[in-house]
Amino acid sequence: MIERRALFASVGAVAAHRAWAMGSDVPGLASLPIPESRAIAFRLMRHGDAIGTHTLDFHVTGDMLDVDIAVDVLFTFGPIPLVRYNHHAVERWQGGRLASLTGHTNRNGTDMYMSAHRVAAGLWVEGSGTTPYVAPEDALPTTYWNARMLRGPMIGTQDGGLVHPKVTPKGVQPVKLVSGAERPATCYSLTGDLDLDLWYDAQNSWMSMRFSVADGSTISYERL
Repeated sequence: MIERRALFASVGAVAAHRAWAMGSDVPGLASLPIPESRAIAFRLMRHGDAIGTHTLDFHVTGDMLDVDIAVDVLFTFGPIPLVRYNHHAVERWQGGRLASLTGHTNRNGTDMYMSAHRVAAGLWVEGSGTTPYVAPEDALPTTYWNARMLRGPMIGTQDGGLVHPKVTPKGVQPVKLVSGAERPATCYSLTGDLDLDLWYDAQNSWMSMRFSVADGSTISYERL
């Protein structure tokens, strides 16, 4: 999960409804917005400069899905590195249900971690930023590719903390791609525990993210 504290401390109605409600009544992996290419990748931009990448690779075996997530950010002032951020997470889904999750993060030399796995009581979560707990059944991780996460509490993939942001749909907006093209996508604004904007297209595919950091600059995602 990248967020503010992570780096520095009609067609529109249909698209919004699909992104908000998708997957709630469809069994198995068919309920998940797995891309046909089995990959999603973004370039992270700040003041017009690329400062990192965020990639997701999807591996399907039978009714099992593994999602391998990597975020690498380096922001410098001349030759001096001001921000180094490396994050790696792996989600495992059994059918349409989250079975386990691990996350490891290094933020400017500070290590954070979390893990979650199914037990009889539910999804058991541990992490460097929380005491162990059983997550609410509708909780999903802040890996962002699955818009179903917007419907309930969210499990932080940096340190395992449970967050409850307010989610406000903002309608369909054009999203810029790395190619320079634009694609319409529905925007959702998250406030409170998180402070960021997310965009999903009519096929429920994650298209972009934007958030501000402590120096007042904005980090935006451009999909490759």
